[in-house]
Amino acid sequence: MRKITFLINTLLFSLIFYACDQEYSDSSDSNLPKEAKGGKNYGGVFRLNESEFIKSLYPLSITDIYSYRVSTQIYEGLFKFNQKDLTVVNGIAESYEIDSSQKVYTIKLRKGVYFHDADCFDDGKGREVTAEDVKYCFLRVCTQDASNQGFSVFEGILKGADAYYKASAGGKTPKKELEGVKVVDKYTIQLTLTRPYSVFLYNLARPFTFIYPKEAVEKYGVADMRMKPVGTGPFYLSSIDDGNAIILKRFSKYYGKDALGNALPFLEALQISFIKDKKTEMLEFKKGNLDMVYRLPTDQIIEISDDAEKDSEGNITGFELQRDAEMGTQFLVFMNQQGVFKDKNVRKAFSFAIDREKILAYVLNGEGEAAANHGLVPPTFENYDISKIRGYQLNVDSAQYYLSKAGYLNGKGFPEISIDVNAEGDRQYNVAQEIQKELKDNLNIDIQINVLPYAQLLENVFQGNFSLARSAYFADYPSPENYLWLFLGKHVPASMKDKSFPNVARFKNKKYDEYYKKGLNAATMEEANRYFAKAEQILMNEAAILVLWYEEAYRLIKPYVKDFPNNAMQYRDFSAVYFDKRN
Repeated sequence: MRKITFLINTLLFSLIFYACDQEYSDSSDSNLPKEAKGGKNYGGVFRLNESEFIKSLYPLSITDIYSYRVSTQIYEGLFKFNQKDLTVVNGIAESYEIDSSQKVYTIKLRKGVYFHDADCFDDGKGREVTAEDVKYCFLRVCTQDASNQGFSVFEGILKGADAYYKASAGGKTPKKELEGVKVVDKYTIQLTLTRPYSVFLYNLARPFTFIYPKEAVEKYGVADMRMKPVGTGPFYLSSIDDGNAIILKRFSKYYGKDALGNALPFLEALQISFIKDKKTEMLEFKKGNLDMVYRLPTDQIIEISDDAEKDSEGNITGFELQRDAEMGTQFLVFMNQQGVFKDKNVRKAFSFAIDREKILAYVLNGEGEAAANHGLVPPTFENYDISKIRGYQLNVDSAQYYLSKAGYLNGKGFPEISIDVNAEGDRQYNVAQEIQKELKDNLNIDIQINVLPYAQLLENVFQGNFSLARSAYFADYPSPENYLWLFLGKHVPASMKDKSFPNVARFKNKKYDEYYKKGLNAATMEEANRYFAKAEQILMNEAAILVLWYEEAYRLIKPYVKDFPNNAMQYRDFSAVYFDKRN
């Protein structure tokens, strides 16, 4: 495996300002309404930062959180999430009905929903969305292709999906239609499932089921759609400076309106920079060059609180702190199918050797909801008690016992391995250094640290070119099941030469799969969660991954930013956000 190690040095400090110093220049949107009802305002450029650049904006290739947060501004599916409470609400769909069998969904589309203007259309003007577009996109979800990572949303669920997927192998065009997708009329699509599936609407709100035009695929191809997205969302991609900045501009023909009848969105544009260094990002926020900062160490919060603007009574007026438990878990992935971590005893030794409480308190400065001493699923779901999942805590005796059982007494003869991480400022590197130290202290094992660009890290784990890699999962819909599908055996290819997604650990366990399936087929959510918990316990018993900590949605926003609630998924919908700088 090729090893790449690099240092983030002081040159970053001077070079990284390229993105921030490039101010949004086109401030004359002729389609921008002059005023809004209810004391709201049109205009303004929301400036935010992501610590890693996006990997792809092609819906079927969106597998990372950074691409997801950008893409949700550009695309919409039939459904989306309410930013306040994460309930499923209508997107492109105007209404829907479910028949008495709970298997047939008849969905009416909104009239007057348009694709963004793009040169893939004959006249350069985006056309109206119809049910045929929905059918086209869903056919692509069920078509085998190296760029399609989304088949799991319909696999075994949508009638005929599995047969269609199998028939499309090798680039073939299936002779039969996709049985579960029927265009009723121009604005009506009917979806038929193989069985009742209580979270199906969640799947229709995920990025894999975003709606895009056939013309874009034919004009650009999948490879170019990575950076040439054409959607129906409140913003369209105006410009992109690969690795540095993205500007999304207001889509004047967006269908959305708020409760007062104001045309959405209010903002003129979003300017997204990609500063990796968190101290630099904080400095930009303090200087007024960013309107939001997400994920900061506690010690910096104290520092900025001391320096913040305050009123006559000493109350902070310079920013608002939003802090909530997050539907996200940080963990390390073991390569379960080959190498030293094929041995469960080695995986257990590593799992017992790590002090998660110490990492959370001293490396992360408390920036996290809790140390992950239980399972993969974070403590954010009702009726799913993670305290019943037996995970791992620091136990040096147990760690040394399992390492010895694997044949490496006191670490003697243990092969050279590395832990692959992405930078994300210096957060992940600092955690990796602590893990490196603890493995040396507790198991007498030396490991190397490889810091890789995020896109390369993802590609490596998909290909299986790693031994131990940093990973994380942030839910794209609010259910424990969303985490457990990551480790289904059916997602593991027969050959190590083939990519494995989402099961990058290549973990296979028949009993795990059986409990997961029973959870999906359960009559109630309570029954489903009991089976999901049994599956998760197997995942922990087998030590398929090394869970580290549960995340916390922790961000600062400027006081003039309105209607931008925090949530446990970090699901962001900027369509209703506006600025109020009158005070």
